[in-house]
Amino acid sequence: MRILVVEDDLKIAEFVSKGLKSSGFAVDHAATGTQGLEMAFAAPYDTLVVDIMLPELDGISLIKKIRMEKNNTPVIILSARDRVDDRVKGLHAGADDYLTKPFAFSELLARIQALIRRVGNVTDPVNLSYADLNLDILKRQVKRKNQIIELQPLEFSLLEYLLRNKERVVSRTMIMEHVWDYNFDPMTNVVEARICRLRDKIDKEYEPKLIHTVRGAGYVLKEK
Repeated sequence: MRILVVEDDLKIAEFVSKGLKSSGFAVDHAATGTQGLEMAFAAPYDTLVVDIMLPELDGISLIKKIRMEKNNTPVIILSARDRVDDRVKGLHAGADDYLTKPFAFSELLARIQALIRRVGNVTDPVNLSYADLNLDILKRQVKRKNQIIELQPLEFSLLEYLLRNKERVVSRTMIMEHVWDYNFDPMTNVVEARICRLRDKIDKEYEPKLIHTVRGAGYVLKEK
């Protein structure tokens, strides 16, 4: 899952980005409203976290421009403004949620997970399963046939993305856009390498095999 944080306060941006990355998200950061708008249209995001008071282009205007272009990516506003009319203004502009500063990271994470669940029609935002494979997002734990499998953070994020798209083919580009950061070098073979490592841990000792290559198209998580 990939998140764009649009925040000009570098301390807050670093705090949010670090927390989201440790929770398995790929995170990009924009320090101005203009940069945030450009990045929001340059790549697909699962959620935008937007401050209101931004240089160049304020957060409300950013959200309005995104919605005018029929971009329905979920948006959470972060703002020091806590008056009711400020919250109403933000929601009327097209935001899906509004969180006032200071805030607990655990609450921000819960709200992001709720939005992703709502948009993706996922009944449980923290537990994903397919066949005998289970991934618990909060515990950062993966099991197959009730056996715990240790994964590196990127492997965990990759498996989460495959599970959220189970039985659907996802291309190498789609994987890169959702699992790796904005500045990732697309010319490397890191996706193939991570898929190979993930197969070794998820499929090598188990049947049926779940991670499959679709020649010329990408990868799919399914039972044959």
